Order: sequence, then structure tokens, then C-alpha cells
Amino acid sequence: MFKSKKAILGVITLLVVTIGLVGCGGEETAQTEYFSIGTGGTAGVYYPLGGAIANLIDDEVANVSTSAQSTGASVENIRLIDNQEVEIAIIQNDLASYAYDGVQQFDEPVENMRGIATLYPEVIQIVVRDEAGIEEISDLKGKSVAVGAPGSGVEANAKQILNTFGITYDDLDEDYLSFSEAAGRLSDRQIDAAFLTAGTPTAAVMDVAATQDIDLLNFSQEQIDELNSKYPYLTGVEVPAETYRGQDSEASTVALQATLIVQEDLEEDLVYDITEAIFENRDSLISAHDRAEEITVDTAQDGMTVPLHSGAERYFNEVE
Repeated sequence: MFKSKKAILGVITLLVVTIGLVGCGGEETAQTEYFSIGTGGTAGVYYPLGGAIANLIDDEVANVSTSAQSTGASVENIRLIDNQEVEIAIIQNDLASYAYDGVQQFDEPVENMRGIATLYPEVIQIVVRDEAGIEEISDLKGKSVAVGAPGSGVEANAKQILNTFGITYDDLDEDYLSFSEAAGRLSDRQIDAAFLTAGTPTAAVMDVAATQDIDLLNFSQEQIDELNSKYPYLTGVEVPAETYRGQDSEASTVALQATLIVQEDLEEDLVYDITEAIFENRDSLISAHDRAEEITVDTAQDGMTVPLHSGAERYFNEVE
């Protein structure tokens, strides 16, 4: 009888321990979702800011592990979203609109992307070497000019600006280069000018300014108005003097909006948590890049050219 009771107690104890272990194991192995953020080249703003957003999601959103992926920026990021190869991406708002509507370089509408927020103005900078003698947009004719990586947002902007003022690639010695490649060629005096679309100050431009005298091409108000009338996303902006070494005066140019997008089918609660994490922890983003100072709830929907994700929309409705 004693042995029988002992055996029964042993079985009960084993069951209790097993149930306890199963319970603990369930907590420890809660399903983790692995996300990627499509950013841009390492010399631009998208990459460090995207990395900071990834770290923030890791820290603040439960059961999500996120990493930043260096890419060819806007156009490639849209295709990565469309092919469900990344869950989140930073893109230009003009290209977001083109993709959603299936126009320009997009043969079919990209319907599975939704907005979280516009982040900051992306300044179109035409960086020129002082010794190249380029003072007006027309002076680019006959020069060696970096127009961005093939199919990139930068290249789209270069074409928009050049075509507005009657200049084609036939008038230039065009070079299809990323931010870092363009910076290297400028530093080595292998090209005369480069188009860059990024928040200021841009690391690639700072690198060039450290090696030689540069300037930013300045647009007249009439030219800015002409660009804006043709491309409403291009709005006038001033780049303060001394943004870069050797830039002695303020430069007038145009800008777009950097926009954070996600796949449409991400759960509403998850996107709500991501949106909340970004806007409730701005300090950690600002420490990664100064442009994050312009990420605010008040401006988060300015220039948004695609529908908001329902999770982001719920967050903004709650904080209004």
C-alpha cells in the first residue's frame, strides 16, 4: 500500500513539473516576428534613421525583431514592399504616389503599401565643385554629372529638374552613381556635379566638403515656382549658409517628404504599437540623426500621398 501511494505521488509530482515546464516554455518561445526596414545607401539619411527606428521597435514593441537593410532607396524599397521582401520602408512621397497609382516608372499599381508618417523634408541638392564653373542649371550642359543610381528616386528628381529647364541626358556626360560613389568621384575630381536627394546635412556631401571647395546650386524663385507648378511635390526650401564647409551663403532649392510606409496586411495593433513607439521615443531617433527633430505628430500627415495604415490612423486619432 505504501509503495502504491508513493508511486501515485511520484506521478502527480511529475505531472505538475511537466505542466510547469510547458507553461514556462510557452512564455519563453512566444513567436517572434522578424521584420526588415528598407532604407538607402550608407552615406545617406535613410540608413542611420532606419537603423534607429529598427532599434526602437526592438526595444519597445513586444515579440518583434527588426533590422535595417541598406538598399537602393525609394524605388527599390517600393519593389521590396510590393514583393513582400521587407515589411517597412522609407521612401520619397512623390514616388509613393507614382507607385500607388501605377504611373511613371511603375507599370502596375503597388496596392499593398500604407503610410505610417511623413518624416522630414528631403532636400534636392545639386552639389558642384567650385572650380567646375557651374552657377546656373544651364551650366550643367557639357559637364560630367552624377544623376543618382539607376531607377532611384534621385535619378527621378534629376530628370524632373533637367527636363523642366530643357536639358536632357544628351546634353550631359551623365553618370549613374549612389550617394557614396558620387561623393568619391567628386572628391577625386572625376565628375563636376552630383544630384543628391536627402535630409541636410548629408554625410556624403560633408565628406566631399572636407576635401575641396563645393557649393550648392541655387534656384531663383521663378525657377522654384516653375518646378512646383509642374511637380506639386517639389516645394521651395532654404539650406542655411555653412550647412557644409565652404558653403558661404544660403541656397534656395526644392524638397520632397521622406515617408515611412508598411505592408498593408500588417496587423492594426502591431502598426499602432510601432507608430506609438516612434512618436513617444523621438529622443532616441534624434540622437541617431538631426533630421529626426522634424518628426512630429503635428506634421506626420503633411505630404502623405498614400492611405494611412489603420494602426497609424488609430494612433493619430487618439493623440489629436
